[in-house]
Amino acid sequence: MTVYVCSLSASPDQLIQPGTYTLLTFPFEEDQLDYQLMHQPAQPDGHTATSCDPRAGLIWPSCEGWGSLTAEFSWEPGGYSEIRDQFVRDPLGLAGEPNATALVHRPLSPGWQLIGKHHEIMVHPGVPLGVQVWHNDTVPRKVTYAQFKLAIHPW
Repeated sequence: MTVYVCSLSASPDQLIQPGTYTLLTFPFEEDQLDYQLMHQPAQPDGHTATSCDPRAGLIWPSCEGWGSLTAEFSWEPGGYSEIRDQFVRDPLGLAGEPNATALVHRPLSPGWQLIGKHHEIMVHPGVPLGVQVWHNDTVPRKVTYAQFKLAIHPW
């Protein structure tokens, strides 16, 4: 059976405001593996996005199935005491209400915060997926590197 894969990475710094969940974005021209066209500027709902658009943070599943989500991100050192991350179905509310899953509140380790996470959910075409991050510092902080991957085992 075929497994459908979308693998994204972004190395430009993404500035994250304190106390606000922020959708990580993945520029369309960055390093990616996307044979099933799940992360493209021309999106399934008819909108054409740019790499500066929040929609650059979306993976649109190409089929129904069991989705294996993976994310990795690196935070710069900062004055925060907690960082959070979550996967979200429809994070921009394009097809309904956002639905967060795999929410993790993380205590900090010394220095850079290097995070990896994995979660599995049912996925559907027309319901995009994203990964969001949050911190509690008093000033904006950077995510300096990010990856977001989806592997679908179709029904």
